[in-house]
Amino acid sequence: MNIIKRESGSPDKYDLFIQRIDHFQSLVEEKKRLQAEICQIQTEYQEKIRPLEDELATIIKKLETNLSKLEGAAPAQPSSQKFGRGQLGASIKELLRSNPDKSFKPRDIAEALDTKGTTVSLWFNKYGVDDDEIERVPAGKEGKRFVYKIK
Repeated sequence: MNIIKRESGSPDKYDLFIQRIDHFQSLVEEKKRLQAEICQIQTEYQEKIRPLEDELATIIKKLETNLSKLEGAAPAQPSSQKFGRGQLGASIKELLRSNPDKSFKPRDIAEALDTKGTTVSLWFNKYGVDDDEIERVPAGKEGKRFVYKIK
């Protein structure tokens, strides 16, 4: 009966391994916490800056219109806003949610978002048909035209 005696003060290879894993796990948890904090700060930033950007764009359009009137030239055609991937759908849904009792034509949505009507129509035909949040209501002759509202 041999009993192996070990000193309780010196860690064996398993203890060292567990210490490394614990340190690694704490770093992963810290990384996740920081990512969540960064995401929250970015969201707050977007919420604060978006209305200011919209207001600035409106003022710039008014300035361009007034400047062309002062110069006596024809008003410059305003350029439409370009939306990044997924942003157009989010903007459309946000507009519909802000006016739940109203139904919109694609042209009205395009004017509100400062983009082209064809862009909005194409988005509705490609993505809006399958969207559970958006209600597509036939309007006009033979139901070929649609108005949209939030469900």
